[in-house]
Amino acid sequence: MSAEWEACFARWAQSPSKTETDKIEHSITAIKKAMAAWPSLATVTRAFVQGSYRNRVNVRQDSDVDIAVIYTGDTFFPEYPEGTTHDTFGNQPATYSYAQFKKDVGDALVGYFGSAHVTRGDKAFDVHENTYRVDADVVPVFEHRRYRRTGTYLSGTQLYSDKGVKIVNWPDQHYANGNEKNNSTRRAYRKIARIVKKLRNVMDDEGAPEAKPLKGFNVECLIWNVPDVLFMHDTLFRDVTAVLNYLSTQLSSMEACGEWGEVSDLKYLLKGNEIKRQQFKAFIDRARARIGIA
Repeated sequence: MSAEWEACFARWAQSPSKTETDKIEHSITAIKKAMAAWPSLATVTRAFVQGSYRNRVNVRQDSDVDIAVIYTGDTFFPEYPEGTTHDTFGNQPATYSYAQFKKDVGDALVGYFGSAHVTRGDKAFDVHENTYRVDADVVPVFEHRRYRRTGTYLSGTQLYSDKGVKIVNWPDQHYANGNEKNNSTRRAYRKIARIVKKLRNVMDDEGAPEAKPLKGFNVECLIWNVPDVLFMHDTLFRDVTAVLNYLSTQLSSMEACGEWGEVSDLKYLLKGNEIKRQQFKAFIDRARARIGIA
């Protein structure tokens, strides 16, 4: 049985095919052209890939792409140390709102692709796929600056959903940490992340309720928190077995996993969230059973 899974995992570990990758690259190029063609955004935005494609953990036949459009003008979202304000760091109040920026990005996309090909969502605009490109989630963001008392800062991204939810991400730090993890595990980390993400997709297609609450991002973060030594086996099946068994054990209590971070290591993955811990534990145990290692 493990030999059959080994062959399956070898397929799942592969990155998307050249045809899929080409369509993703076409989507990225098209979004950049849409921003460049809109006069009010052409010189004050930068479009870049984030998410699973940039982090090289996207799986075959699941190759939509997440593209951030960041405002590069003088407006950003600050996060100041306790007891300090914008005056402490010489910052001025913004004159350009995030809501206006999101509207401008939407107008630029509709102007380039046409209204039939663009749908506004809570967090992003969905630019629909065709024979030339994949579905693209275009996320308008401002820079998020987490200031230190010295005046230096960490740079991330921030957005507000249409429902008013604040979302801060750290894509550059995420990429750097994922790359370091992949190198320190002899390039096994990204393979195992793709395998478990694909397993989650298969379980979801089969109707396993434990798979539904998790996103691919959650799976990637869980895998990142596994010690490097557990990726050092001679087969993919043994690596997956060791990784899932470790996660099952650690997710048994918040004491063992509460300090885990997202891949950026700048946000907690589940600290204090007992419901999320239980969901992660249920998925991992169902996944173990699905491949016969429970």
